[in-house]
Amino acid sequence: MTNTLLIGAQWGDEGKGKIVDFLSRDADVVVRYQGGSNAGHTIEIGADRYVLHLIPSGILYPDKTCVIGNGLVVDPLALVHEIQDLEKRGILSAGRLHVSDRAHMVLSYHKALDAGRESRATRGSKIGTTQRGIGPTYADKASRTGFRMGDLLDPALPDRLRERLAEKNVLLKDMGADLIDPDTLCREIRQAADFLRPYIGDTVSLLNTAYKAGKQILFEGAQGTMLDIDFGTYPYVTSSNPTSGGACVGTGLPPRAINRVLGVIKAYTTRVGEGPFPTELMDATGEHLRQRGREFGATTGRPRRCGWFDAVVARYSAMVNGIDFWAVTKLDVLDETETIRVCTAYECDGKRYDTVPACIATLSRCRPVYTDFPGWKCSTSGITSQADLPPNAKDYVKALCDITGVPLGVLSVSPKRAGTFRIAV
Repeated sequence: MTNTLLIGAQWGDEGKGKIVDFLSRDADVVVRYQGGSNAGHTIEIGADRYVLHLIPSGILYPDKTCVIGNGLVVDPLALVHEIQDLEKRGILSAGRLHVSDRAHMVLSYHKALDAGRESRATRGSKIGTTQRGIGPTYADKASRTGFRMGDLLDPALPDRLRERLAEKNVLLKDMGADLIDPDTLCREIRQAADFLRPYIGDTVSLLNTAYKAGKQILFEGAQGTMLDIDFGTYPYVTSSNPTSGGACVGTGLPPRAINRVLGVIKAYTTRVGEGPFPTELMDATGEHLRQRGREFGATTGRPRRCGWFDAVVARYSAMVNGIDFWAVTKLDVLDETETIRVCTAYECDGKRYDTVPACIATLSRCRPVYTDFPGWKCSTSGITSQADLPPNAKDYVKALCDITGVPLGVLSVSPKRAGTFRIAV
């Protein structure tokens, strides 16, 4: 039995959905453990393209059990829509998807508060959230004023919702935002409850039973290490723990249930939203990476900020997460690049940094120290094994592993399912 934890090792958008899809072939259970519908995992299978926000990517295999863990914050309306879309496409069948009754609910007032706070923030203090209500929901969870998915099964929920909404509408009024109508909120939630009732249950027991039975479990994270609320570029982060420590808290499985950690990295770096990004390219090269890599958010459609590979971030992620292997994605995006740069350290105020400084002001002033590598100037998208890579591509991938101290486990040279191959995992 090998239970694998999949981690985004940069700022998210590393191609985790594709790698989860690839690894799901060997899994019995795929569980998502944090975040919400602010995630967007894109998988291409033949001519079909799937974008998943809450449901684990393993759902695309007909024999896999998929779990939305207790660590998520779940928008019931968004989940209904996602389930219905998969049902229409013949993907989702009864009994394969389970939603934790302990996962907190994202409600309409959370999204309104999220949008209101972001719109009122001055430039420099904006976080660049997806405005999906994730932060306000996690805030309610921490302040013990939230509602959980299990509450959908409580007949008294409408009365409790009306009471809480009265408090939230005061905040929305102070922001100058539109108020939420209690009748509309209760009607929408009642309809979602009727639809989701068969999916909601005790996933902590379900997962532990599967673990004790020797089932292979794949843990799916959303976002990335540099967006972790504790270890990321705070305050320009998400509101949960995408790092490996969040997997146990977000599922109810013990640490010993995880046998290996696979970190996903692009062959370059991207991020969405505000915050420091030392290797960002504000030039034609950055735009080339954006267009060739189709670097637009799966959730919002926002253009991603693009830059060279940041080995400082990758080494830091390997340390924080205990990464055993890399899954390197989008190598083919660099096929036309003459010279490829890798940031191996930062410099700031005459000091060298080999790891990511916690102070956001310091990180904002950091300048990358680069090592240059020759490009290969030919297509890699049809390659099906590491041995067939062009020599310079092979050397580049090896350098990424040597500089970061983590061996290669999976390599992807195409957005298609067939464009991913196993090296060591």
